[in-house]
Amino acid sequence: PPRPLKIPPAIRSLDGTRMELLDCAFPSLNDVICTTDPRVAFDHADVIILVGGYPRKKGMARKDLIRANTRIFATMGRAINEVASPEAKVLVVANPANTNCLVALKEASANGRIPSKNFCALTYLDYQRAKGQIAQRLGGGGVSADRVKNVIIWGNHSETQYPDALTDGYILGDSGEKVPLRTLLSNDLEWANNDFVTTVQNRGKAVIEVRGNSSALSAAMGTADCLKTWLVTGTKDGETISMAVYNDSGYYGVKEGIVFSFPCECRGGEWFAKEGLELSEFAQEKLKVTESELLEEWEAAKGLLVENSGTASEREIPSVETNQPRLMSRL
Repeated sequence: PPRPLKIPPAIRSLDGTRMELLDCAFPSLNDVICTTDPRVAFDHADVIILVGGYPRKKGMARKDLIRANTRIFATMGRAINEVASPEAKVLVVANPANTNCLVALKEASANGRIPSKNFCALTYLDYQRAKGQIAQRLGGGGVSADRVKNVIIWGNHSETQYPDALTDGYILGDSGEKVPLRTLLSNDLEWANNDFVTTVQNRGKAVIEVRGNSSALSAAMGTADCLKTWLVTGTKDGETISMAVYNDSGYYGVKEGIVFSFPCECRGGEWFAKEGLELSEFAQEKLKVTESELLEEWEAAKGLLVENSGTASEREIPSVETNQPRLMSRL
């Protein structure tokens, strides 16, 4: 059964969620086990979703945010290493997602029990946002978002990410023909290289400004769709999605050892970075910007891991104030 994990002050509200889930009478759901212990939540888990983290507060430096979350995700990673299935797949949603993912995978794969390839941070939401923006821009031609293929989110799930419509993106026509976006947008390159990029980069902030809270339904859909494509359906021939994955091969000249979003194909429950795409000078510059940010984040997190190596309580979950559920599910 699903095993949602919460900090102790929030466990009562989680019990309420359990009641509602049971009241839905889903045919495949027999029980929901609510817990405050990551070892219980992750015990023999096949799929783990790390949703909650320490939120950035007013006046808080990004480095302090990273250090606060490093403590949380190091604890999660150690628990995953101890009790989860060695085949467990882990999707990190909580921000800063890439570096939180890297911290968790470093702790979980320290002894080689769980491969680093089994971890991913959510840039699928950014990928969906990019598809939506392009469909809106081309909407006069009756283009729906599901016809927009192979747009790419490069780098960090942050404002330095590079949403790329032109390198490999295309529209799938009614007869299966592929019309490159660089052709469709040839007279609209100013938008594709500027307004489109900044809109997707700042979409999360824009949602907060309008609705007063962070993305909810779109983030949930992005999480579900990412897992479905990664682990169940795979991608169709010639199609890619965007996933922030552990770069152990230096794809596209990006420094190894960080979690970076690339165009990925999925099959057999595994991801494979699509290689061989020709990047423009503009795109290469954008990749360097987001790579630099990720390297800075990792330096901040790595320092704390070294400081606390072998000393942190592996059972303790640091106190976190967040309006998001901390959900780690066995699916």
